[in-house]
Amino acid sequence: MRADDALVLDGGFGVALLQEAGATRYVVRLAKNCTARRATPPPYDGRGRPATRGRIVRPLPRTYRGRAIPATVPDRVETWREDGALLRAERWTDLVRPEAAAASPTFTIVALHDPRHREPLVLATSLPVPPRALRALYRDRWPVEQLPLAAKQMLGAAPRQFVHAPETCQRLPELALLAGAVLSYAAATAPAVPHRLLGPPAPADPRPAAAPPGAHPVSARLPAPRPASRKSAPHRPPAEASGANADASRPRRLRRAHLTRRSPWT
Repeated sequence: MRADDALVLDGGFGVALLQEAGATRYVVRLAKNCTARRATPPPYDGRGRPATRGRIVRPLPRTYRGRAIPATVPDRVETWREDGALLRAERWTDLVRPEAAAASPTFTIVALHDPRHREPLVLATSLPVPPRALRALYRDRWPVEQLPLAAKQMLGAAPRQFVHAPETCQRLPELALLAGAVLSYAAATAPAVPHRLLGPPAPADPRPAAAPPGAHPVSARLPAPRPASRKSAPHRPPAEASGANADASRPRRLRRAHLTRRSPWT
């Protein structure tokens, strides 16, 4: 990537995967229950073994087995207004992954609280940018995602890439992106077509149903009687039988001993 480029990813990519791939300029969405550690261990308080790793940082509160776990106090809080809504950003800096060593690459976690959304947006980044610019970077990802989405959903290019040659592996995604761009442009510039499922419902016929010959006009519009169920039918006692007639009339039932095998220890 160039010096002014940034890799913007959704929640399917973790910070560990990005650091293993060598990414140094990224913005990635994190889960609500994400955790991190301070890169610097806390100072020694004179008791026990000195700490070798930093303290745990939780951007959002959670509940575990009925016990409430509060969120970590942010390092910095920023607020600004956008389209009449007051947005708040909580920021934690100089963090590493929970299982990483103290000398691992650091990153920043920002929790964006928008009153127009039910849940906050949690982002991790290695860029030294303010939270407002970070939110704008993540929102710019959606227009870029439109072309691959059109290629995958409307053309079915994702599950059809059964090729192995290096040149073909590059050519098929390029053609799919080109076709997705053409389809997106055609859908955006074409006039709206009404759909029968989205249109107004058909008006009901105000005329009453015609009565059959010889029937009352009111009874013709009444619903047909439902057939009697087995529960509502009157109970009939079984006919008494004895001897050979009883075995022939009644269905034979297997005993439990025939169906299950008993243990010799019982």
